[in-house]
Amino acid sequence: MCGIVGYIGTEQAAPRLLDGLRKLEYRGYDSAGIAVRNASGFQVAKAKGRLQELVDKTHDGADLPGTIGIGHTRWATHGEPTENNAHPHISYHGHVIGVHNGIMENYLEQRNKLEVRKGFNFYSQTDTEVIVNLVEYYFLKYGMGPRDAIARSMMRIRGSYALALMFDCEPDKIYLARKDSPLIVAKAEDGVYVASDVPAILKYAQDVYYIDNMEIVETDGNYIHFFSIDQEPIEKELVHVDMDPESAEKGGYEHFMIKEIMEQPKAMKDTLNSILTEEGKIDLTRIGLDINTLKDVEHIYIAACGSAFHAGVVGQYVIEDLTGVPVRNELASEMRYRNMPFGDHGLLILISQSGETADTLAALRKAKEAGVKTIAIVNVVGSSIAREADYTLYTVCGPEISVATTKAYSAQLIAMYALGLNLALAKGKLDEETYTRLLDEVISLPGKVEEVLKKNKARAVQRFANKISTIHDAFFIGRGLDYAVCLEASLKLKEISYIHSEAYAAGELKHGTISLIEPGTLVIGILTQPELVEKTLSNMVEVKARGANLLAIDMSGEEIVKKTANTLISLPKIDPHFAPSLSVLPLQLLAYYVSMAKGLDVDKPRNLAKSVTVE
Repeated sequence: MCGIVGYIGTEQAAPRLLDGLRKLEYRGYDSAGIAVRNASGFQVAKAKGRLQELVDKTHDGADLPGTIGIGHTRWATHGEPTENNAHPHISYHGHVIGVHNGIMENYLEQRNKLEVRKGFNFYSQTDTEVIVNLVEYYFLKYGMGPRDAIARSMMRIRGSYALALMFDCEPDKIYLARKDSPLIVAKAEDGVYVASDVPAILKYAQDVYYIDNMEIVETDGNYIHFFSIDQEPIEKELVHVDMDPESAEKGGYEHFMIKEIMEQPKAMKDTLNSILTEEGKIDLTRIGLDINTLKDVEHIYIAACGSAFHAGVVGQYVIEDLTGVPVRNELASEMRYRNMPFGDHGLLILISQSGETADTLAALRKAKEAGVKTIAIVNVVGSSIAREADYTLYTVCGPEISVATTKAYSAQLIAMYALGLNLALAKGKLDEETYTRLLDEVISLPGKVEEVLKKNKARAVQRFANKISTIHDAFFIGRGLDYAVCLEASLKLKEISYIHSEAYAAGELKHGTISLIEPGTLVIGILTQPELVEKTLSNMVEVKARGANLLAIDMSGEEIVKKTANTLISLPKIDPHFAPSLSVLPLQLLAYYVSMAKGLDVDKPRNLAKSVTVE
């Protein structure tokens, strides 16, 4: 949510700021703005709506000369999406200008103090304007330097923030501060770049500094200095971001989503290869997770949000079945506020594409306070969750730009399979022969994914999508791991096509939901679990009798499935534990092509953000 960029160097800032903001459009926003410092002082340009409005307004930045500036894409929280509420915000006396990601929880209290007691006036409804005025207040009242004023203000702000600030008294510097909202800074040949996420600066620099909580950064384009909130200097290590800048481009595809769907075989293979030995065995000691630690695990908890939570549902089924260890999969947004008892010898698995998901990060910290071991499954090297967890298993996807996740979800499944297999082996639940057979099945997945994604099969899904694109409701049904996939498939359809869809454990239909079935209602049944095919099929027959239009995603090859379904998509055989990696694919394609048929913005669906870094 929201995006921050900054630049200070030898080149014109505005075009670079706009370029960086383009790379952050996937995060979700409803207005944008940039501020550049030049001989005339601060020059600000803002626009409501898409970034292109700002690009056109500034003639791609040409109208704003100057080599130092900050920019922002805003997701409205405090105040509706308007130019007035868009960032950057300038302080009442004009000494400070800044952009902000996050939420200031006590902004009303601080705003009231500044207005009533200190004589400050406000022009926006935002918490960000309160922050820049708070900084200015300390800057003026105590004659503090910028860094001291920022540190004093940080002590007064409750909530989360990533800040980029410029001061009129120091025309050649940018200041940064951070608490619970991501921010990075990097030195390139032509200056220093600032961003809230790596893709914004990837083509300029691939060695970055991750700013930690309660840290302040000062840079003039030549140096980057780090300080604690107590003004103590901090030494930081550079982190190399191993991503090809071209991976953040569409590469000839019409949308990032279809590109990322087609990149799934590579993402799965690369993730698996990162933990495979030359002998073809999974080696989790590479991430510090030794066999004795795994052997001691008696309880497993999973915390995640959105699609990552759905990957956790798959993990719950697979790990429990392979290991016999009880697994609880929890929505991180609920777990963080529950007085949840953790058993002895527990392990919490955190799943997050960005590694910055606010609720998942909070769940991680709660578990660590309780003394629970934690392992993160994330895609972003150096992210907050990755740094704070005891162990980190990286998915190797490269940047995922489309708001609707596909390749990150598939890589998360691979990580869950790997954990389940090695935990089962460590606890003596699998012999070497069975372990090797199952691992060979996992290793075969990328090839089978490629088979499902072949052009002729994708075209068949597209034809079906075109036929049903005008529907208003859809229901996904399945049992066991098929139900887990229903959850993800339903989310994909609703988030990018705006069609109301629901996922149900098929056995629950008779407990109320079947009353919603009427002639023409789309019902999608998933049948990949051999012992459950007959059960799910009986539920499909029930809805067909009430006029439902049935689509079956089938791995059984049973003749009766062909006779029952109106439309059938057949999948290659795989061990049922790993079937979710195949059954989700045609349903990702279905969501994509329905959205296309409706003429919607596939990569940037309304009201949604890629990275949810606030509650």
